Amino acid sequence: MKSKILKSLLLLAFGWILISATIDLDNLFNYANQDIPDYITKDNTDGNPIDDRAATLGRVLFYDKNLSNDGNIACASCHIQAHAFGDPSVQSTGVNGLTSRHSMRLVNPRFSREEKFFWDERAETLEALATQPIQDHIEMGFSGINGDPNMDDLIIHLESIDHYNTLFEFAFGDSEITENRMQLALAQFIRSIQSFDSRFDEGLMQVDNTSQPFPNFTAQENRGKDLFINIPFEGTGCVGCHIPPEFSIDIHTQNNGVITVAGMPGEIDLTVSRPPSLRDLVNPDGILNSPLMHDGSFTSLLDVINHYNNIPNNPSNTLLDARLIDSNGNPQQLNLTEDQKQELVAFLKTLSGTDIYTNEKWSDPFNADGSIEILGGPLGISEGSLAPFLSIYPNPVVHSASIESNLGHFKLWVYDNAGKVLFQKEANSQTTLDFSTLETGLYFVKITSKNGVQLIKQLVKH
Repeated sequence: MKSKILKSLLLLAFGWILISATIDLDNLFNYANQDIPDYITKDNTDGNPIDDRAATLGRVLFYDKNLSNDGNIACASCHIQAHAFGDPSVQSTGVNGLTSRHSMRLVNPRFSREEKFFWDERAETLEALATQPIQDHIEMGFSGINGDPNMDDLIIHLESIDHYNTLFEFAFGDSEITENRMQLALAQFIRSIQSFDSRFDEGLMQVDNTSQPFPNFTAQENRGKDLFINIPFEGTGCVGCHIPPEFSIDIHTQNNGVITVAGMPGEIDLTVSRPPSLRDLVNPDGILNSPLMHDGSFTSLLDVINHYNNIPNNPSNTLLDARLIDSNGNPQQLNLTEDQKQELVAFLKTLSGTDIYTNEKWSDPFNADGSIEILGGPLGISEGSLAPFLSIYPNPVVHSASIESNLGHFKLWVYDNAGKVLFQKEANSQTTLDFSTLETGLYFVKITSKNGVQLIKQLVKH
């Protein structure tokens, strides 16, 4: 009888969690200590290290349409997870029209060589970037011009939303909302968005350097890799600007010969010199995540390669990157064969992972009606809290997780979502369990103290 009651309670809890438990402050996602390959050496964090609490606030801000003056646009409206945090439209729709440039993908922004941001590098840091779209008249509309409300008006509005009082106190120790704190939290969340589970990464871990053939690549992909990393006459020299393994742009880059302006035929723009990383140009199915270049004018990887193979000679372009100019002062002509072009396409597709598209830690925490549920309180799982707590870290778990409580000695059970006991043990404040043999899905951890206090948390197995 007891097992049937427990099973019913667990199923009820499971159903409630699916409906409304969108942010659990006692059970945070891991943003601060994600696995980063040893061969990744670039990091533009500099003074704003990722903290799980602030990044959680950043996630809510990133997806909140309250940050636009009409309540219809969020950062995530133009940077969509299913498209590697890019936009499939050439120009994104803001509160007052279309953006002047294509919204770039936010893939590995923490690991870029170029520490300035936006296509024209006008933001000195990611923190400086974070609130500029909010204060843009076209994009999110808190500009303070043309009748728009300003940033102070936004802060007053956010102060009236209960969960922000909780989240800012949780992240920063008190509930004061400032633009600087918004910048810090948004930048931490955006920096946490990373992609290192591509076939390129799998191959690089099996060899000593990128010049060696990758065992997991096809012959075509390895030839494409060789073309990419070798200098002209032996290859294409792409590596001179898009430097592996980050595949971020070199800091001294000028424009690449694409100088048109999105939605404005006849206009030119010579200031574009900061593209995103080449990682995740396509999704796991090999489909382009979004149009390419700042004007969204290229709709395939082959378009890009054809451009670099035969760069237009435009006298108006006085800032073409020197690496794209031949010894006679003319834009480069690579004279690639059709097979070589397809080899480069095949290689570029190996730079895409899978996790970035579906990981819940980077997903929308709001319900369909725009509401959000915040579980836990400002003290979260800290040891300073007098309330009993049960901490599971990491959660979701892949292999092992640490289970901790302030209840002292406790008994522990792990159940599947049908109420079946899978593990049972005793521990004193903290223990570690191996979940690697469990199938992907939802589980429940229950602990009971000597004096009968019981706590139950959900555990997600990836």
